[in-house]
Amino acid sequence: MTLVMKKVLITGSDGFIGKNLLVDLKHSNSFEIIRYDIEHDRAYLKEALKDIDFVFHLAGVNRPEGNEEFSEGNIELTRFLVDSLIENNNLVPVVLTSSTQAEMDNPYGKSKLEAEHIIMDYIQKGGKGYIFRLTNVFGKWCKPDYNSVVATFCHNIATGKEISISNPDKMLELVHIDDIIADFTNLLKNPELNGSDKILTVEPIYSVTLGKLADMIRSFREISRSCMIPDLKDDFTRKLHSTYLSYVPINEAKYPLELRTDERGYIFELIKSDSLGQIFVSRTKPGITRGNHFHHLKNEKFCVIDGNAIIKSRHLITNEIYSFEVSGDKPEVVNILPGYTHSITNTGNTELITLFWANEPFNQEKPDTYFEKVE
Repeated sequence: MTLVMKKVLITGSDGFIGKNLLVDLKHSNSFEIIRYDIEHDRAYLKEALKDIDFVFHLAGVNRPEGNEEFSEGNIELTRFLVDSLIENNNLVPVVLTSSTQAEMDNPYGKSKLEAEHIIMDYIQKGGKGYIFRLTNVFGKWCKPDYNSVVATFCHNIATGKEISISNPDKMLELVHIDDIIADFTNLLKNPELNGSDKILTVEPIYSVTLGKLADMIRSFREISRSCMIPDLKDDFTRKLHSTYLSYVPINEAKYPLELRTDERGYIFELIKSDSLGQIFVSRTKPGITRGNHFHHLKNEKFCVIDGNAIIKSRHLITNEIYSFEVSGDKPEVVNILPGYTHSITNTGNTELITLFWANEPFNQEKPDTYFEKVE
């Protein structure tokens, strides 16, 4: 049995939302995708609409040279698309990306509102339609210095350029591209859903001031120097951080770490976080012992990833000593418990590489580290 792939038309396929949708649909291998953008003419679009199963109408004009382009790009193109579907008696679902500007009295907003009315009329005539009013969209592949402050801030800060903030207290409402694509593909994969004559939005919507937004993005640039990562359990921070990284020049994807070297070998910090603690790595020469200290609140995990070692812990009250032989050939985690002074010794003939995790970043002012030999 031959699998018939659903044919999906994406107008504005080279735009920000279009690129993200295109990649998502291609990855699924379940759809035949027909692209339409500025290089195509109306005859190409009309022909494509004769044999299509679903339409994402993402094309539009928002930064024209003259206001007449709003009418041509937002109103007339939508009308041409809908009229062609009706003429072909192919009343397939159409998703329209509109804007919260449709509620405002400006040329762009008026053109988007009129496009909404055209889709509403299409629904009245038996077609399926979905109108999404989107607020400021952010995410990878958005064009900087165009109409997205997030894209502009991320690009400029990632490349060491200045940013301009007119009013740091101005509140922004933002929606992430992946949440939009998730809603779009849900409609595509659920053909039993009826069209909606209601204005739809995408959730969640994040609120942040312009000043806070700039501060967050600046902090992301500092990670390569401080190793301090943000609190990624916060959904907005996680998405904004990922967006920022998409603007980092590829030749800056690699950055150096600070090695602290002595006669024992070296140690370097890899990641620090106020919420997740700290990860660091050491290279230790044969026969060398590290540690011989204890903590009150701080707890750690040791994992040897190359070489052989013995980890010893002595209870500070009972003086009982516990020994753990560990090897990179069989990685294991040894919990370093509060109330035990502990050490790790390279017992092999090669250098020992150990991965450490501590539940808090090292604080020079309050190290919670007290030297006392295990034996």
